[in-house]
Amino acid sequence: MGTDFLYARPSFIVGMGTAVDLCGVLVTEYNRSLTPNIADYRALRSDWAITGMDISEAIGQVSAENHVETE
Repeated sequence: MGTDFLYARPSFIVGMGTAVDLCGVLVTEYNRSLTPNIADYRALRSDWAITGMDISEAIGQVSAENHVETE
């Protein structure tokens, strides 16, 4: 899960083309949501999910460190 819902995800070929697109002819289509509220909800949900995963990983690392020290 990531926080890139509203960002464009161009293909490799499009990415290469934008490197030589000096006039800005290649327009990148951004991901859309039906309403701004839905976009905000999706972004916040994703942010909190990633925060939860980070906290869980930190707890696991601390537990592993404490387990090693007690042996």
